[in-house]
Amino acid sequence: MASEPEVIRDKTAMRRWSRSYRSKGKTLAFVPTMGFLHEGHLALVRAAGALADLTVVSIYVNPGQFAPSEDLDAYPADLRGDLHKLADLGVHAVFCPTNLYDYGEGGGRGDVQARRTEGAIGSSGSPVSCLEAAAGDGSGHETWVRVEKLERGLCGMSRPVFFRGVATIVAKLFNIVEPDIAVFGKKDYQQWRIICRMALSIYNSLSKAKYAALHEQSTCQELRSLVIQLVTEAGGRIDYVEIVEQESLIPVEEINSPAVICIAAWFGAVRLIDNMEINP
Repeated sequence: MASEPEVIRDKTAMRRWSRSYRSKGKTLAFVPTMGFLHEGHLALVRAAGALADLTVVSIYVNPGQFAPSEDLDAYPADLRGDLHKLADLGVHAVFCPTNLYDYGEGGGRGDVQARRTEGAIGSSGSPVSCLEAAAGDGSGHETWVRVEKLERGLCGMSRPVFFRGVATIVAKLFNIVEPDIAVFGKKDYQQWRIICRMALSIYNSLSKAKYAALHEQSTCQELRSLVIQLVTEAGGRIDYVEIVEQESLIPVEEINSPAVICIAAWFGAVRLIDNMEINP
């Protein structure tokens, strides 16, 4: 009988677990879920297991993506059954946090009183989630990751808080789990595309800057401007973009020897970092 995966509930412990294995050269694949796993979830877990040395699955029912008119408390749960299914697939760890929001005790499913109030509006005049509605005046969690252009149509018209809630929680999970690979399904195509835009914005900006450096003879200032533009368009806020010599980490203005583009950017309250080497 397969052993059950390690269950981790604390953010710091999850980050420590990931870093301990990555320091040994292991790669980590991640599948975020809200639990009550079905065959669609398990197919994603199998795919993840084939792509990396270790597999982590998260189980967290996110109040930030439910409107007060939706029944958050009715979302089904079967942690014991989920762990049994994941054990059969060789999953190494399951991250089951209680609260992923900086909102007192209101960031966990059981802490939010999801009153069925149609079209709940916050103090700013905008639609609110269950998380914000729990504050009584819609003033709860205020920092969200947005990919606004992709949110507007399709399901975004009838579920105005859903996609910002999804993008925010995925960014938080990436920041905690620190995976090499994340696996998502395409059943909700709009959600998948929004996550891709958010998650890949830094990587894509670095890739385009690398191509420009190698093929278009762009200056370092032009490369920095390109990265800043692409990340900003994807909803990020730049902390820094630097191009430095690989060994000394001294900033360069021309790329005549091995260099690396380093970036840090904020998506909502989550700070993401990345880098890409350039070897002319």
